[in-house]
Amino acid sequence: MLHFFSQYGMSTKAGSEVLFEKVGNAGVITLNRPKALNALNLTMIRHIYPQLKKWDKDSETDLVIIKGAGDKAFCAGGDIRAITEAGKAGDSLTQDLFREEYILNNTIGTYQKPYVALIDGITMGGGVGLSIHGRFRVATEKTLFAMPETGIGLFPDVGGGYFLPRLQGKLGLFLALTGFRLKGRDVQRVGLATHFVQSDKVIKLPQMGFLYMFVFVGLLLFCCFRLFSAGSVEEIMENLKKDGSAFALKQTETLAKMSPTSLKLTFRQIQEGERMSLQEVLVMEYRLSQACMRGNDFYEGVRAVLIDKDQSPKWKPSTLSGVSEQAIEECFSSLGERDLKL
Repeated sequence: MLHFFSQYGMSTKAGSEVLFEKVGNAGVITLNRPKALNALNLTMIRHIYPQLKKWDKDSETDLVIIKGAGDKAFCAGGDIRAITEAGKAGDSLTQDLFREEYILNNTIGTYQKPYVALIDGITMGGGVGLSIHGRFRVATEKTLFAMPETGIGLFPDVGGGYFLPRLQGKLGLFLALTGFRLKGRDVQRVGLATHFVQSDKVIKLPQMGFLYMFVFVGLLLFCCFRLFSAGSVEEIMENLKKDGSAFALKQTETLAKMSPTSLKLTFRQIQEGERMSLQEVLVMEYRLSQACMRGNDFYEGVRAVLIDKDQSPKWKPSTLSGVSEQAIEECFSSLGERDLKL
């Protein structure tokens, strides 16, 4: 998919990690780090943001399309390793990347022209932020959608507090807490994608009309609503244990592996976000991101999952009961002059 637009127009390199080109009246963005599954870094953000602003004012650009290079991923997330190293070193990247990424998310969410994300392949974390807030999200049979942040001591950010509680029933809370992976057509059936096409048809998208389809993933929605309707993470765990079904037992095992702090943070984030605008959610999530940068679990989660790969993080606190309401409340506190400004 990397070169399929080249016959239509000249491409412009921007540090080569992200490419821009015009295809007729469409501005096309290609995330160009296929070996890194197109993981989003600060350099890419700083190229994409001004280009979106430029195309928004350009009378000869009618829509924007964003896609990933290679055949594995749209964008597998943010550059977690870089953030981890910066956090340990006290580098400003931990503020800059989150701030500028959230500003970019807001720009996509308020974009005046049609914004089409071709989420062909892995779409997680930062990749969700680059797609979910746009007007159109096109899934394929290769799409793998997840917000797995609680497994590395984070929370589903990039506006997760806005779009997740707006899914049907308790599906958003379920996806946020467990990191459950949705695949292929299911991504559209639950409303995360607006359209579905076969991946070999993606090349034709600039020329073809869009077809709407609305189908429920009935069983998943039913289970999520029944088991995740609760006033706390502890209550959800009780519901799952009492239910005893294979689905419930699987989710119990999954949640037991996650950072207890992240689970409680995420539960509160989804609750609060249901009543907020996208802009209010991003301000809230910036506060949470900085709280995670100050804490233990993010660094420990990245060590266990991505660096040492022993899959045995030592969370602090190690239990849900050990995470106080005061500790969670402090994560949501204003940063004063350092708050995100949109």
